[in-house]
Amino acid sequence: MKVKEYLKLARSFNASLTAISPVMGAVSMQCYNLWHLITLFIIGFLGHTYGFVLNDIKDLEIDRHSEEIRDRPLVSGTISVREAWCFAISSMIAAFAIAISLCIATNNYAPLPVLALSAVSITVYDYISKKYPLMDIFVATGIFFLILYGAMTVAGSIYKITKLAWIVCILGFLQVIFMQLVAGGLKDIENDFKRGANTLAVKMGVRVVNKQLFVPMRFKGLAYFLQILDVSFVFLSFFTVKEFMKIDALRYLQWSLLIAASVMMFFFSHKLLNLGTYGRDRARKLIGLHYYTNFALAPFLLMGINPWIGIIVIFPALGFMLSNITLHGTLFQPKTM
Repeated sequence: MKVKEYLKLARSFNASLTAISPVMGAVSMQCYNLWHLITLFIIGFLGHTYGFVLNDIKDLEIDRHSEEIRDRPLVSGTISVREAWCFAISSMIAAFAIAISLCIATNNYAPLPVLALSAVSITVYDYISKKYPLMDIFVATGIFFLILYGAMTVAGSIYKITKLAWIVCILGFLQVIFMQLVAGGLKDIENDFKRGANTLAVKMGVRVVNKQLFVPMRFKGLAYFLQILDVSFVFLSFFTVKEFMKIDALRYLQWSLLIAASVMMFFFSHKLLNLGTYGRDRARKLIGLHYYTNFALAPFLLMGINPWIGIIVIFPALGFMLSNITLHGTLFQPKTM
């Protein structure tokens, strides 16, 4: 059975982060119907699978030259390129089949073009990500549309999307931009530089020389700027969203959680940017911790409309750790990252 290998190929360690994106969109529109949210989660998971499998197919020639990602199924040969194509296409077909079923059930077809835009953005990224710098904008846009898709399944019209839902879309966009440009750039820098990948990290002078990671100040500045922008949009909600303007005990708890998550996010990124001796395993651990604290900002923010939404914060962490233990025997260091 190749179940484990297909789960590795799907990058199941962070699948819940993508899968929960349309859920966050729907919840920001105050949808709490469990069936609806589970359906959106499955669509997001299938979209995640399509995007990452296609990415591995397109990057295979570069990935083959890196010993540190030899556990990826296409690199190790446990899954063939043909099987990977079938897996990717089947995932996308299944995602749209379920999305169409949801449209029929709700008599709301407006979200489908938004989901299609998300799929197109991810596809474009997979085809050109290593050829030109700043192409990460496409994958971030794909997530933006995926969150917007979830909100549209509730709103029914783009004109009915609330300020809070738009802010959540922007937070998702910024989170992925950081993950791709900064975390992804640092994680892959040794192999990308050797193989001549045209990524922003390479273009901005990030290097590994004699196992020492060199990160120029301009790249660090970009990393901190993106996170400041991220946190700024979070706290902007308390001045623009009517429901958040009331001061009570819940609001103080919400602020405390948001401040704690923001501080931890900056701490983990600082450690990553100043890694010193380059080690992919250590970088993966810090990236995993950053992923989680960055993601936590949105659920903690949405506690402002329903305190129970904060529970969502545990699901990506549980999915991340369960996947790592099952497939890689570690808690925070997925070997296919």
